[in-house]
Amino acid sequence: MADVNQGSVLPGETSPPALDGLNATDSNGTDAVNATVAKFVATPEGTALAYGSLVFMALLPIFFGALRSVSCGKSKVAGENGCDYEYRNSSDMPETITGRDAARFPIIASCTLFGLYLFFKIFSQEYINLLLSMYFFVLGILALSHTMSPFMNRIFPANIPIKQYQLLFTQGSGETKEEMVNYEFDTKDMICLVISTVVGVWYILKKHWIANNLFGLAFALNGVELLHLNNISTGCILLGGLFVYDVFWVFGTNVMVTVAKSFEAPIKLVFPQDLLEKGLGASQFAMLGLGDIVIPGIFIALLLRFDVSLKKNTRTYFHTSFLAYIFGLGLTIWVMHTFKHAQPALLYLVPACIGFPLVVALLKGELTEMFRYEEVSAEDVAAKEGTTQVEKKDK
Repeated sequence: MADVNQGSVLPGETSPPALDGLNATDSNGTDAVNATVAKFVATPEGTALAYGSLVFMALLPIFFGALRSVSCGKSKVAGENGCDYEYRNSSDMPETITGRDAARFPIIASCTLFGLYLFFKIFSQEYINLLLSMYFFVLGILALSHTMSPFMNRIFPANIPIKQYQLLFTQGSGETKEEMVNYEFDTKDMICLVISTVVGVWYILKKHWIANNLFGLAFALNGVELLHLNNISTGCILLGGLFVYDVFWVFGTNVMVTVAKSFEAPIKLVFPQDLLEKGLGASQFAMLGLGDIVIPGIFIALLLRFDVSLKKNTRTYFHTSFLAYIFGLGLTIWVMHTFKHAQPALLYLVPACIGFPLVVALLKGELTEMFRYEEVSAEDVAAKEGTTQVEKKDK
């Protein structure tokens, strides 16, 4: 989605001057260069630390998001088998991506990207980023709270009473009453919300790269967990379409790089290349777009759920695709560092994440079974159960 880039400055911070030279006139009237402010050049140690950290951070939401997506998948299976399970809130329900959605996604993403590019060209970047900051402030708090919730459930003291709350907004009255918002939460959720709000305020006020990454990791993990591909074919369509999208917008135009550098929102992970020299106040960043994590991540999560469906107590396809992602991302960074040009990461990630598992399935004789694997959306399960209950009443 977004490219892998180096030597950037986090939006909201000031870039140091990058001038080839400052001309001055000496006493004899001749021009002389009396000072030079060179462009920042990262040390080998700083570069290795930055890209190693980016790879590590990219793997976290994929690994944990895939594991948490299995729980969502089991919930859907429970619904299919008639078990009494339902999601506490609609926000916890996974969104299933169909083949039709996958085919349209690159077109929608292209229109959105180009629209943002035009907005940044026409309107003041300051005001656009102010609106975007407030929007992602709210989204980031909710995403980080949802991410922290399972950890809070484990560490929350058992002797503290847990109170249940419900936020309910309705429209109309009587038979025409309609629920607009119905959100249930408890004491642990309130604590998560407070912690997330502190991080959000820190991000709004300072635009610090650590706060940016906390929100970015939360967005990525929630995306991998809650966006479910319904089958392997849909995954191939989505990744193939975004492969073309990524290559075109990075190599064909300067649109994606311009938006990525202008967009003052936690839509990318960043890590400073000058951390060893300047500490937490570093300002020269390597970056990785969240799309390069979430898009391959939801495909890897699908392969993990396929592994679980085989009931062989192995995670062959998950491990294969996970290693393929590491290989593809490492290759992206190597090419970018070698040719000193921003790279569309999906150019390398898509062939690796699709190709490696398909080769393994072909060698194991499970290719047909892989493409026959199908997941049913939670909405379809609910509709099916409703139809079954109606039929039972009629009988």
